Amino acid sequence: PYMVEDAIRSAPSKLFLAGRNPKNDIVLENNRVAFTTFGVGVSMVDPYTGVLREPTKKDVASSALLSDYLSGVDVYERAIDAQDVPAESAQLHNAEAWLSNTTKHGFMGPFSGYQLKKIVEIAAAVVGGKEKLKERPIVSFITCPVSPLKLIQDTCEIIMESARSGIALNILSMAMAGASAPVTLAGTLVGHNAEVLSGIVLSQSTCKGAPVVYGSSTTAMDLRFATAPVGSPECAMISAAVARLARYYSLPCFVAGG
Repeated sequence: PYMVEDAIRSAPSKLFLAGRNPKNDIVLENNRVAFTTFGVGVSMVDPYTGVLREPTKKDVASSALLSDYLSGVDVYERAIDAQDVPAESAQLHNAEAWLSNTTKHGFMGPFSGYQLKKIVEIAAAVVGGKEKLKERPIVSFITCPVSPLKLIQDTCEIIMESARSGIALNILSMAMAGASAPVTLAGTLVGHNAEVLSGIVLSQSTCKGAPVVYGSSTTAMDLRFATAPVGSPECAMISAAVARLARYYSLPCFVAGG
């Protein structure tokens, strides 16, 4: 217990998310609420033809540009995933596309520690160097434990590399009640909490004071269709409970909803 408690204490309770335009800067802390897009879509309805298709790199850029113009969106999370680029370098293409098309702060999942380091280099080139990126971090990262209760190799690499870089990381559980977690919402929250706290322990063990976000896309599985509905009443209840847990730990929070 003392390792977990020490990690929670050392993680910052306030998080500064810089935009390329300072008017879009956001601070996450107790009682401050901001809104973001959500991801990551691997298919989309074409806005001109209405046909369901795979997104392209151009679509990623367009989604960032659209978010830049929406006053109700405070932070951009990469909404869709380009399917027309090589898989091994897809996140670098995605980063180039959205960083070039929004003046707001952005979250994204880098998928590996190597790609995280390369995205940091891209963001540093945008702002004028790694020291300036630390002063005004225009990008933050997301990684997900694998429910139930696993931190796989790529997740661990992302957690450790983000801590070393000083860039904030959203440790986001995607547990599903009735599938990868207990069917009860209370039981699901227990597993969710353990997964996020384990990531925070690894982050703080790598670098004390590394910025982290207590994250959630946890919901209940739709047993009829084997899907993860993030617009369901159960998701809203879980997100409310997650927000209360984050406040209890005095950590910045990110929750899903639709």
